[in-house]
Amino acid sequence: MRRDARRAVLGMVALAGAGAAQAAEGMWLPSQAPALADRLRQAGLAIPPERLADLAAAPMGAIASLGGCSASFVSPDGLVVTNHHCVLGSIQFNASADRNLIRDGFLARTRAEELPAAPGSRVFVIEALDDVTRAMMAGITPKLTGAARIRALEANRKAIVAACEAEPGTRCEVRSYFAGSQYWRQKMLEIRDVRLVHAPAGSVGNFGGDIDNWQWPRHTGDYSFYRAYVGPDGKPAAFAAENVPYRPRAHLRIARDDLKEGDFVLIAGFPGVTERFRTAAETEGWYGRIYPRQQRMLADYSALIERESASEADRIAYASIKAGADNYAKKIAGQLDVAKQFGLVGLKQSADARLGQWAAQQANRRTHGRAIAEYDSIAVEALAADEARLVNATLNRAQLLSAARTLYRWANEQMKPDAEREPGYQERDRQAVIDRLSAIDRRYVARIDRAILEQALGEVATLPASKRNTALEAKIAELGLDRLYQDTSLAARDERLAWLDRPVADFIASTDPFIQVAVAGYAQDMAAEARRKDLDGRLDAARVPWIQAVRAHAASEGRLLYPDANGSLRFTFGHVKGRPTRDGEAWTAFTTAAGVLAKDTGKDPFDSPPALLSALREGKWGALGSAALGTLPVNFLSTTDITNGNSGSAVMNARGELVGLAFDGTLEGMLSDWWFDDATTRTIAVDARYMRFVMGRVDGAGHLLREMGAD
Repeated sequence: MRRDARRAVLGMVALAGAGAAQAAEGMWLPSQAPALADRLRQAGLAIPPERLADLAAAPMGAIASLGGCSASFVSPDGLVVTNHHCVLGSIQFNASADRNLIRDGFLARTRAEELPAAPGSRVFVIEALDDVTRAMMAGITPKLTGAARIRALEANRKAIVAACEAEPGTRCEVRSYFAGSQYWRQKMLEIRDVRLVHAPAGSVGNFGGDIDNWQWPRHTGDYSFYRAYVGPDGKPAAFAAENVPYRPRAHLRIARDDLKEGDFVLIAGFPGVTERFRTAAETEGWYGRIYPRQQRMLADYSALIERESASEADRIAYASIKAGADNYAKKIAGQLDVAKQFGLVGLKQSADARLGQWAAQQANRRTHGRAIAEYDSIAVEALAADEARLVNATLNRAQLLSAARTLYRWANEQMKPDAEREPGYQERDRQAVIDRLSAIDRRYVARIDRAILEQALGEVATLPASKRNTALEAKIAELGLDRLYQDTSLAARDERLAWLDRPVADFIASTDPFIQVAVAGYAQDMAAEARRKDLDGRLDAARVPWIQAVRAHAASEGRLLYPDANGSLRFTFGHVKGRPTRDGEAWTAFTTAAGVLAKDTGKDPFDSPPALLSALREGKWGALGSAALGTLPVNFLSTTDITNGNSGSAVMNARGELVGLAFDGTLEGMLSDWWFDDATTRTIAVDARYMRFVMGRVDGAGHLLREMGAD
């Protein structure tokens, strides 16, 4: 890495240690908005900062989760905008070789033409966020073993969730914040009737494909639309013809003003996971062993799918699976490269040293000093378990094996009272299990699934026998892959679903080879889970006093901390801004229509629809053109702080109006999941003006623009 960049990062560390805050850093809880009021106003927010804590009003009341992606309501009739890649599963589910919606896109010109989304698709609307730390910690004492601690926490969580979900149509979650020192309950309306409304052609929504992924400049129209429906009584309901569009409490308005470099932007969504509180030893374990292996396994997985897909139907079936593997493999590769350039382990070691020096002070030694030492010891133990779990999970890429294991576990859990069942196997989870089992129909090819299982077995075989399910492997070897796929009935949806209500005895007596494998491996699965729970419990017990030390240290320096991302509602803010890259070169803040024309080759993945190319060459932008740029903006950069899960997040201006959708970061900014660097971290968003241009001039979606008030 260049010496000047290294100095910049180390300088940032020194400033943070002195109590200076980085303006763009932070995935903040809505409840933290009042404490950030001065910073938000100084950064340029024009609405009262306290409004960001109000989940019943715009802008935060318009933000929704898709369960892995973020979204927002943009009309009073339940119209939801998100990224194209976030609805790819639903596009793929409705596509066929005769009707290739992935390639051609989709537009419902009337509500009657809207298509049911893929099984399991949901729109979650946040209704309340409540601190439930006291209830979660009831009965938790230092004397508990690791396994007992996990059982007690699970029992407390189930009780909180059950009380919250007494109201029909409600889905509740209890999430851990600040490494288990706080717990918040997220109460959501679970909308189950989700319909695909509009997706641009794949060569718009995924322009540049994997070549441009995590890169700048970008020219991608990564947007699509769902609509949320509820029953005639206004309550969540399964898909039905008589259902009506959901009326959200708030929706976002489309910005009319010219978004320019330097302008304030706000992003709200559901970031997945960050690791900024990880220690140097944990960082070294992940970047030295776990991430390299994970990246290679994902690349091998994608290559196998590519190699085995012999027809367009095969490619359609595995399109969303392969896209997900490619995306994450490239992200990890970028993380590994940037971590090496920046010396991430060294940065973490410096941060640990500062914490240790503070903890060694007389006033802190007996409490915080001991907590840090105890956590460091057990965290290293957990690394080996993390790697083994990651490798063993590759077996469940084989969809029929995964289905059989799920079904047999379900049967065993049904023998217990609902409150004692494992999370994921309670009655509240039944529909989600049905949806997963149903979705296999459109995403399964026996020949490809067999190759995937064979690859996974080879990967698992590299682990020591003590870290594998040898009984499961032995049963597969006994039966042979030919028999597994020739004699099973689980490839049929109705047969899979029929097993959901059969008793354990039926599984034990079954002659279906995949069921036999699941039964054979069950005891070892449960033993491995018990060991992991004990380790997780001991890790959790050590993590709480450790994070208290971290927070006390930050408070002593005048720093306000935000919790690591955990899939819950957050906001981040910053500014539209490019950045220098190397001597004499810089990234501009915007890309424009000229870049689409320059990149287009007529061949995948740079093959824009002819109608789009014609409209761009014509150059009649009207009100959608940027006065500052003198042309049509396509994508833009901002200094905001996002990660996986933020895909589809609304990017808003100072007044809380929609100006774009976040869809990516850059490889240079991949350090940010573990260490935020203001100089290199950038969010890539599709400009709402480009979205509106393609919708209106190319796809004929004027009725949707009118519905959004954006025509």
